[in-house]
Amino acid sequence: MNLNKNTIENLPAGLQKPLYNRAGLKPSIIHIGVGGFHRAHQAYYLDALLNEQLTDWAICGMGLKPYDEGMYKAMKQQDCLYTLLIKHPEGQLQPRVIGAITDFVFVPENYERALQQLADEQTKIVSLTITEGGYNFNTAGEFIIEDADVQWDIKNPFTPRTVFGLLTTALKIRRENNTQAFTLLSCDNIQHNGDVLKKMLLSYCGLVDASLAAWINENVCFPNSMVDRITPVTTPQDKALLKEKFYLDDACPVVCEPFIQWVLEDTFSYGRPAWEKAGVQFVKDVTPYETMKLRLLNAGHSLLGILGMLYGYHTIDEAVGDDDLQELLRHFMDIEVTPTLEGIEGIDLNEYKKTLIGRFANPNIKDQLSRICSESSAKLPKFLLPTIREQLAGGAQVSRSIFILAAWCHLLELYEQEAYNYSFQDEMLDVLIKNARDSVQDDVMKFIKTEAVFGDLPNDEHFVEIYMNSIERIRKYGINNAVQTLLAQ
Repeated sequence: MNLNKNTIENLPAGLQKPLYNRAGLKPSIIHIGVGGFHRAHQAYYLDALLNEQLTDWAICGMGLKPYDEGMYKAMKQQDCLYTLLIKHPEGQLQPRVIGAITDFVFVPENYERALQQLADEQTKIVSLTITEGGYNFNTAGEFIIEDADVQWDIKNPFTPRTVFGLLTTALKIRRENNTQAFTLLSCDNIQHNGDVLKKMLLSYCGLVDASLAAWINENVCFPNSMVDRITPVTTPQDKALLKEKFYLDDACPVVCEPFIQWVLEDTFSYGRPAWEKAGVQFVKDVTPYETMKLRLLNAGHSLLGILGMLYGYHTIDEAVGDDDLQELLRHFMDIEVTPTLEGIEGIDLNEYKKTLIGRFANPNIKDQLSRICSESSAKLPKFLLPTIREQLAGGAQVSRSIFILAAWCHLLELYEQEAYNYSFQDEMLDVLIKNARDSVQDDVMKFIKTEAVFGDLPNDEHFVEIYMNSIERIRKYGINNAVQTLLAQ
C-alpha cells in the first residue's frame, strides 16, 4: 500500500504508527531544509513527545532551494508521513512512521504562503538544517555580500533565494504587526551554530534595514545546539525492504542508527516543547559538547574514511572492522584528542568513545566512505586541525593526527587513477589534487601549503617534520605498513 493519511490505520503489524490525531496539531515549528537528518532527529524527538501526549506542536517543512522540490513532492504525496528505519547492530529493524511534520511549503512555488506562515503568530520556532554552505560565510567567517543570490534578495525581498532574505522579510512583517519574534534554531553541524546564524543574519539584515537588525538582535534568540545521529543516504534497497517486509510503498523513508543525542542551550524567544522529556539535554553552554563531538566523532569519521579508502574499503563498518584501523582510531582518540577535552558534565568520555566505535561498526548502517570524505577541505580545519594546534602548543603527542593529513594527501594523489575507483565531492578538489601530485615531484610541502586549509601550520617545524616523515613512509612502504609502524610507536 502507499503511505498516506488514508492508509495509516491499516499499516501491518510491526510498523509503529503515530498514536495521536495529527489533524488537531498546531504547526508551531517551521523547519527549513527538510532532509534525512532532520527527519531522523528533530522530527523524531517531537514525534516522541506527541506519542506521549506531551505537546500539541507540529512541524511545517519548508524547501527554499530548487533541489528541495523532490523532497517536497515526495512528502506531499504522502501527507508528510514517512517511515524511519532504525537499524540496530544485531540486525533488529525498528520501523516507525513519523507524523510530526504535518505540512510542507516549497518556497519558490508559493513565496506569499511561505512568508505568511513565517509571519503567523502560531510560528514560535524556526529551525534549520541547511548545511554549512547555506550560511554563506568565507574562510575568514565573514558574510559573503557579493554572492549573487544575496544581491538578488536585497533587490527582491518578497521572492528571496537565500534563507537570510526569507527570514529578514518574515521578521520585518512580524515587527510591523507587533508579533513576538520566533526563536531561530540552527541544527547544523557547525560549532556555535546559533552564533553563526545570528552573525550571518544580522550581516545580511544590516545591508537592507539597520533598524530591523537592531530589533532582531534584541528580540530573537539563537540557541547553540549539538546534534548527533548517523543518518546515511537512503538506498533503493531500503525502499525495497519496506515493500518486502511490510508491503509499504514509501517514496522517502529515512535510515538511521539507534543512537541519538541533542544538547541544546535553553534560550528561546517564544516558548518551546518539553523536549527534555524526550531525552534532550539542556545546558547553559553547549561548547564542550560540540568540541567533544567534532574532535572524536567527526574527526574519527575522517580518519576511518580517508584510511579506509586507501585500504580499499567502501563503508565505515568495513573500515572500523579492520583491526589496525580500529586500534589507530582508539590511539588517536585516547592519546591525542582526549587531553584537549575538558570535563564535560554528564559525559563519561571512555564510555562515549566505546559507544562511538560500536556505532561505527554497525553493519546495517553502511555509511559510505565517499560521503564521509566529501568536503574534507571544509571539515578537517574544524574537526582535526584544532587538536593538532593544541597538542603542538603543549608539546604533546600529535603524530597520529598529522598522519591523517599525510594519508589524505596520498589519497588525493591517487584520485581516480587505475585501481583507485573511488570518488568524492569537494569544492577544492581540483586544487587539492594538483597540490598533492605536485608534492610528489616538485615541492614536498606543496600540499600542506594550501593556505585555505592549513593556514600557518607549515610554519611549525615540528608539524612539518612529522608530516614529512609520515608522507615519505606512506609513499615508500605503502599505507598498511605505515599504519603498523605508527601503531608500534
